[in-house]
Amino acid sequence: MITTIIDIGNSRGIRIPKLILSESELGDQVELQVKKGEIKIIPVPAKNKTIADTLLSEKALAADWDKPEEDKAWASLQ
Repeated sequence: MITTIIDIGNSRGIRIPKLILSESELGDQVELQVKKGEIKIIPVPAKNKTIADTLLSEKALAADWDKPEEDKAWASLQ
């Protein structure tokens, strides 16, 4: 496919047709690799989430666990 490089603000770019973009299965983030005379658009692999990346990480639990006021509240339910 032949396309035209256009002005986008102070930069230049190309429009990627929706059909080509959906066929490429590119995500929201891409890596640009440059060689003389070409630019490659490479997908960035999705990061595998670890427990540390979640809201229930050890760090989050340590900061929000074992609070005396919670013990008091739970005691009233027993």
